[in-house]
Amino acid sequence: MTKLIIVSGLSGAGKTVALHSLEDLGAYCIDNLPVGSLPAFVEQADKLGIAHECVVLGIDARTTALHDMPAFLQKLQATKVSYQVLFLEADEAVLIERFNETRRKHPLTTQNLPLAEAIQRERQLLEPLARSADIHLNTSFLHVHQLRDIIRIRVNLCQRQSLSLLFQSFGFKHGVPNDANFVFDVRCLPNPYWEKGLRNLTGRSLAVINFLQSAPKVQQMCEHLINFLETWIPQFAADNYQYLTVAIGCTGGQHRSVYLAEQLAKHFSQQSDGLCVRHRELLNQSEPLSVNCYQ
Repeated sequence: MTKLIIVSGLSGAGKTVALHSLEDLGAYCIDNLPVGSLPAFVEQADKLGIAHECVVLGIDARTTALHDMPAFLQKLQATKVSYQVLFLEADEAVLIERFNETRRKHPLTTQNLPLAEAIQRERQLLEPLARSADIHLNTSFLHVHQLRDIIRIRVNLCQRQSLSLLFQSFGFKHGVPNDANFVFDVRCLPNPYWEKGLRNLTGRSLAVINFLQSAPKVQQMCEHLINFLETWIPQFAADNYQYLTVAIGCTGGQHRSVYLAEQLAKHFSQQSDGLCVRHRELLNQSEPLSVNCYQ
């Protein structure tokens, strides 16, 4: 373990969002590990097989209430492990509004302790961590995506992996995939189904490939799809999407859509670390075409 990040803050200020964002960046995240166990955990992390570049520990008022936080931080410094404290807070009115909107219970509220007083009590319990924070964020005027972006910039971890792309061919007569981000209809293109000797082949067969490559409209469609996707795939990646499915449909899902899905996959495999192409209507064919991945 080369880096430790302690994430804490007021309930409702975005601690869960922060943990998920750091996990997406490749960190090993543990939420609400008992504070008394943290120094021992840090010392034993390598022996436990946790070889991640960064380990993130989430701490809230429930785990700090029973411990002397200044003494805990002093013990942590004695481990000689490099660490940062990320502390999240928000204005009291904003926190109250968030709890009212989500209808969730504040972890410190009781029958004798209403929400506003629970928030004040939580501030007191977490004050030692807030004072020692290396990164202090007020999320009162941040939405979820803004908070994720700020955390990625401030923590300075490398992205673990790029957007995962799936190109899927399908036949409209069997229904449109319900999990696709983009659906393109290529039924307007010349159909090998009506050509002698091509009907029983697929879009991966050389004879069908030669037929489609010789059709200017097919090549024009392929170029337009590439131009469109080269423009918009980066926008999805910038908006923190982890998965993107592009579905290409023809009538039966055997020829044109298969060919174009293959062509798109070959083109974008040069730009993506992990990319898959799936031919939905060929899964029951004798040819082993289920899933091909370009790594």
